[in-house]
Amino acid sequence: MKRKLRMGMVGGGNDAFIGAVHRIAAFMDGKIELVCGAFSINPEISKESGQQLFVAEDRVYVDYQTMIEKESLLPEGERMDFLTIVTPNFLHFAPAKMALEAGFDVVVEKPMTVSLEEALELQAIVERTGRTLCLTHTYSGYPMVKQAKAMIKEGHFGKIRKIIVEYPQGWLSRLSEREGNAGAAWRADPKRSGKSLVMGDIGTHVAHLAEYISGLRITELCADLTTFVEGRVLDDDGAVLLRFEEGAKGVLMASQVAAGEENAVRVRIYGEKGGLEWANEDPNNLVIKMLDQPRQIYRTGNAYAAPFTLSSFATHNTRIPAGHPEGLLESFANIYRNFALTVSAKNEGRTPKPEELDFPSVYDGVRGMAFIDTVVKSNESNEKWTKFVV
Repeated sequence: MKRKLRMGMVGGGNDAFIGAVHRIAAFMDGKIELVCGAFSINPEISKESGQQLFVAEDRVYVDYQTMIEKESLLPEGERMDFLTIVTPNFLHFAPAKMALEAGFDVVVEKPMTVSLEEALELQAIVERTGRTLCLTHTYSGYPMVKQAKAMIKEGHFGKIRKIIVEYPQGWLSRLSEREGNAGAAWRADPKRSGKSLVMGDIGTHVAHLAEYISGLRITELCADLTTFVEGRVLDDDGAVLLRFEEGAKGVLMASQVAAGEENAVRVRIYGEKGGLEWANEDPNNLVIKMLDQPRQIYRTGNAYAAPFTLSSFATHNTRIPAGHPEGLLESFANIYRNFALTVSAKNEGRTPKPEELDFPSVYDGVRGMAFIDTVVKSNESNEKWTKFVV
């Protein structure tokens, strides 16, 4: 019998903004309901959050260990189906591992872990248990990102030569971690964030987009990381030269000290016959630039005639008619919906459709951690090129 999937949540209490974003995205399609949570390490905040979210009092837990243990003992028709983890990076691995081994599927914030070793262990658990892990690389959920991927896969631009991705933002242009900003404090702490601030927090987003859209994997890189803000422990700016499969070359820039910028994610990819451009701050538009044609703009939600028909992956992830903006929340929701459709299909004993399986997985999480490791290694090396190996 078809039903909503029951979600548990670790973190995301009323003192954290990202939990609300996840819940809005998860609930948008009516396929998921929140049934339990360990919303904060502070028991009072967790209890208050549970009350505000109308979660039954006996299913608001003091910690994730207790939640997973007790939910595992509930009847199959009552216990949670999957766990969403929206904690700082250092608290991703342990609850994900415990949940997967207890038979629950997992949605987790990026980066997946704080080390490549942890990421590989989660991959091994997913492969052994057959559970589903979804990584919320949000920008891959946009319809026009999926259209870009489809056009490259169809050979619209010929062989890919150049991939340029960038993510400038300016919110850490000051020493915010020492000024009472809790989000900055844990991100700038290597014990809680990992080896790199800028690459772990935002660089992995555009590295994922580069591989996701182009269909090509990074094979080597040459990185330069900088800490511009005096007193900061981790890097806050970075540039990376990239080499991809099949000979493509690329450039990745990520900065959290680009003063005045918000979240200016931008992707440009060029092949033998033309290229494309997509920007997060104008997400409904995909700009196509061909050698022998006028510049074209594909827009979300349009029923274009052949040969300009939008791909099934773009239309599957479009919610409203053309001309109505679809933004980050809808993109986030696309990831949750595809995850939910995949888990439901597996529960019903059927094979998920390709469009349903189109969300970042544990393998993307491993690639992300390998990217961070390799960038840090390259930055510390005197060698120009560093092998990207998983």
